[in-house]
Amino acid sequence: MAERTGIKLGTIIDNFHLSVIYGPEGYRERRITIEDVNRPGLQLTGFFDYFDKDRMQLLGLVEISYLEGISSKKRAVVFDTLFSYHTPAVIFARGLKPYPECLEMARKHQQVILGTQENTANIMSTLIAYLRAALSPCITRHGVLVEVYGEGVMLAGESGVGKSETAIELVKRGHRLIADDAVEIRRNPSGGLTGTAPELIRHYIELRGIGVVDVRRLFGMSAVNFDCSIDMMIQLETWKDGKVYDRLGADEHFISLLDVQIPTLLIPVKPGRNLAVIIEVAAMNNRHKKMGYNAALEFSMQVDSHIDQKYLEQNPDGQAGAP
Repeated sequence: MAERTGIKLGTIIDNFHLSVIYGPEGYRERRITIEDVNRPGLQLTGFFDYFDKDRMQLLGLVEISYLEGISSKKRAVVFDTLFSYHTPAVIFARGLKPYPECLEMARKHQQVILGTQENTANIMSTLIAYLRAALSPCITRHGVLVEVYGEGVMLAGESGVGKSETAIELVKRGHRLIADDAVEIRRNPSGGLTGTAPELIRHYIELRGIGVVDVRRLFGMSAVNFDCSIDMMIQLETWKDGKVYDRLGADEHFISLLDVQIPTLLIPVKPGRNLAVIIEVAAMNNRHKKMGYNAALEFSMQVDSHIDQKYLEQNPDGQAGAP
């Protein structure tokens, strides 16, 4: 089940380096649950139909210019009405300073007032992009996420099948670890999936017989990454004698996560198989497929063409493809 819990206002303040002009008690714990930001031009004139009070409010040069042209008494009424809706925060862009009437009504309604030096359009677009990513539905799946040749590969399978050991081997070969044991998956604005690790276990990996190791400190910063796209999933399975495994790869299989179709492979595991090399090849092959080249299909067409040619050589009067 996808979760949508909101993000703390304090986190946004820290990430965007916003100055706190007025912050009532507990303001950093307030949660933002809407991914959009509103410029309350119409609301300053008194029009509140369809006004979404759960959005952050952003005031720029246009809004301040309007407020400059009205009396102090009317500004007090405007801010009293706007702040009575108790929006999460009001941001003044371009380094603009709030009017005394604004601060007076902010204290009355316990309204958070923030400031930034950023251009109004810039702060609005970056805020919306940030909120859209942070508030997107999230699910957590058991597995390991690694970045191999720029492809995000998620390793899944039963506990003890060798996911973490394979990830360490890939890290030693120059690839990067994203998450071990638990992968938080979000749908990104482009329609794909992005995976990251829960903050508590980020950059750590568990190896049976050794314990928990810090990959970032052991192998260096280049061995880890905060997040990456999920381009394919590889299901690791203990080799089962008698089971028929795909040897051609012409048939593609997909798994649905957050309504996004992700290509998936089933790779059997047994002693002597170099899983790190196999996963490297799988990642490169997946990239080729995305670029329009499918080796399995090309091989299959070459085999069919060869059979047709042999048939015509043996049956000059026959038709290619005939039994």
